[in-house]
This record gives sequence, C-alpha cells and structure tokens, in this order.
Amino acid sequence: MPALDTATYLDRYAHSMMGVFGLPKTVLTHGEGCYVWDADGNRYLDLLAGIAVNALGHGHPAVVGAVCKQAATLIHVSNFFATPPQIELAERLLAVAGAPQGSAVYFANSGTEAVEAAIKLSRRTGRTGLVAAEAAFHGRTMGALALTHKQAYREPFEPLIPSVTHIPLNDEAALRAAIGADVAALFLEVIQGEAGVVAADPAYLQLARELTTATGTLLIIDEIQTGVGRTGTWFAFQQAGIVPDAITVAKGLAGGVPIGALVTFGPDVSGLLTAGQHGSTFGGNPLAAAAGLAVLDTVDKDGLLAHVTSVGNHLADSVAALGHPLISGVRGTGLLRAIVLSADVSAVVADRALGAGFIINAPTPDALRLAPPLVVTAEQIDSFVAALPTLLDGLEPTS
Repeated sequence: MPALDTATYLDRYAHSMMGVFGLPKTVLTHGEGCYVWDADGNRYLDLLAGIAVNALGHGHPAVVGAVCKQAATLIHVSNFFATPPQIELAERLLAVAGAPQGSAVYFANSGTEAVEAAIKLSRRTGRTGLVAAEAAFHGRTMGALALTHKQAYREPFEPLIPSVTHIPLNDEAALRAAIGADVAALFLEVIQGEAGVVAADPAYLQLARELTTATGTLLIIDEIQTGVGRTGTWFAFQQAGIVPDAITVAKGLAGGVPIGALVTFGPDVSGLLTAGQHGSTFGGNPLAAAAGLAVLDTVDKDGLLAHVTSVGNHLADSVAALGHPLISGVRGTGLLRAIVLSADVSAVVADRALGAGFIINAPTPDALRLAPPLVVTAEQIDSFVAALPTLLDGLEPTS
C-alpha cells in the first residue's frame, strides 16, 4: 500500500475522529531519538516529547527491547493476579520517591486516573473538602476536572463534585485561610505546566506541609508532568525538602506506554483504600510496567538527572543571552521550561517553529513551553536557540 501524504491523512482524520482535539497540525509517522518525521517526510526536533511523555525520546533501545520482550512473554492478566514487572516497578517507584516503610503504589493508565484515585483516597479521611491552586491542571475526567481551574474546561460539565476551593498559588495568607479541619486534601503541582511553567515557591510548599500536618489534611503533590527526572531530581517535590502524603505520577514514567500511578507515603495513608474500594482492569499491566522499569533503569544508569540539570540550565542561559526584546525571561527547572514573551504571540511563534522543524507549544498566550526528551543534547538545544530570533521576527513587544 503506497504511503499517503499529510493532507490525505488529515482528511481521513476529520471524517473518523471525534473533534475534541481539533484538527492536528500534521501527521507524524516515525521517530528516532529526539527527532520525528511527518507523512510528507519533514523532520522535526521534538522539544515537547509528547507533552513530557517520551522521556527517552523515540525508539530508545531500552524501551523497545523491554516492550518487545514483555509482549512476547505476557501482556495482560488483570489484577486478579500479580506479575513480576508490576511488583518490581512498584518497588522502584517507592525507592526513587524516598517513600518510608509502609508506603504503597496503585497503578492506573494515565495521570487523570491517578488523580481520580487520589480523590477517592482523600474521601477515606471522612472529609470532603478539597483545595487546589488557581491555574491548576489535574486532568479532565469529572473528579480531576473539579480540581482543574480553567473555566473553559469546567463550564460545559458543571455541576462538578462540590466542596472544591481554588486559591492563588504562592499566596501564603490564602493558604492559611483555606486549610482547616474540614479539608480532606490539598492538591498542588510543584510546577504548573499548563499555566505556562509557573513554580510554587519552596517556602510555600513547606508551609503547605506544615498546615496540612497540623490539620490532618492530606498533602497530595501532582508530579504527572514534573516526575521521573524532568526537573533534575526524580520528583520535583524533593527539591523543596518536603515529604507529601501522596504523589500522582504518569507521563514520562513508561516513556510513551500509557501508565499512571498513585504513590502513598507511610502506612496510615496507604491503608486508607482497602480491598474492593478501587481498581483498574489494565492498571499495572506487565507491558507498561516493563517499559516503566526500562525508563527508570536508563535514567539511573545513564546519569540523566545530572544531564537534565546541565542541559536545562544551558537552555535557560542561552535563551537569556540572546537579549531579544520579545523575550522577557525563562521559567522552570531542568527540562521543563517556558520562554516568557513580552507580547501575546506564543501561538504564532509555535506555528512558525513547527514550520522551521521544531515542536514546542504555547500553553498560554505569552509563554512557549519546552519539555524535550531527557536525552536531548546541548547541540540540539543550540539549534533551536539559533533559530529563535528568526521565529520572533516582525512580532512587536507589548509597550
């Protein structure tokens, strides 16, 4: 069968796919390392990694080998049974998270499913109140959507679950006012990726830990975008010097194979959900677990945590050194970064970048998000930075 071009594929897409994503920009057919190719043969440097998912890039031999071997052995058995990869991945997750004795893992298939499990966990405290941050994104299923702040996502599906309060991130007075004995859980992202890579201050996170401990409220940290080494440590919360009650994990954990996880810290929290109170047919299947083990092993063996810090700092410094009037700064940590613009032109720049062979995205009108594979090189970053002034040509800063 002859290969089809992008226009033909997109026409077929429009007539077969539900329109929740709009019409895609192009159709990607294959990838290698940090590059992908479309149906017309155009090559792109992937600086988004499937929105922080393809942690080891495309076609990494460790992931390919693990998936092929596991697929030939055992793909699925349901959670009536356990498998060695499932158990081993749970043990590895607890180890890299620094979780104490008595901690536990629940496997799901996505980040939003992990958040749903966390909401159910919080209900087992006997309380119903939930607190999340303004501009937060925790997913789009009905429970997770109640925590997500963007009104355009929420309004078509209201009423959502009640008793959810949103407070400004990094506002300590608002945090103190919101956390009380009626609150089951406080959900926070260490870095709000969908809000344009906006970080919570370490002091704010430390206060959150202090207040939640004092009131018996669960502190649940959403590490779906920031976890698995993306910020230069295994998890972003580790840089704030806190220990949460639970974290949600997904995206980069299995390098592109769908997976999610809720990690609970300590026996008291881990015992809140008991047999029959939650479940998943596919969650923790041996194929996804084998991919997850391959990712964790490679990040560790190849020293990618230090690499992420080094290349991420190189990216930030190189963009700042351009001194371009349309660039007002760089936010973020490690390889989760936003180039902040002084005009609301990010969508135009992202489109121009795609035309020039770079995949980035525009989470807000004035920010460009980069979340490349953890294996991206400084030279590959340099190729994008060198192109950036041209991508900004003719766009005017806001006076």
